[in-house]
Amino acid sequence: MSEFAFFRFLSLNLLTEEEKVNKTEIISVTEQVLDAEGIECDSKIAKLSEEKINKILAEVRKRRRKRVQNETAEEDENEQERVVTAKTA
Repeated sequence: MSEFAFFRFLSLNLLTEEEKVNKTEIISVTEQVLDAEGIECDSKIAKLSEEKINKILAEVRKRRRKRVQNETAEEDENEQERVVTAKTA
């Protein structure tokens, strides 16, 4: 289902090069957004207006950005812990 949405994004030239490269991640996040929207099948995705597709992609980008920020914060926190541990050792 989400793969079809990805191809809708692609066919409407909505994806950045980075998003095209990270297809698996985009599909995964799109799945979450579509589930939240109650969109469950390809036939519904095919009938969505370009405006609705843009809104879905905007939400995908928002969630993805949030995920990346959280991962970066965790990595920074882990790095700080390693530095403190190394200094005290």
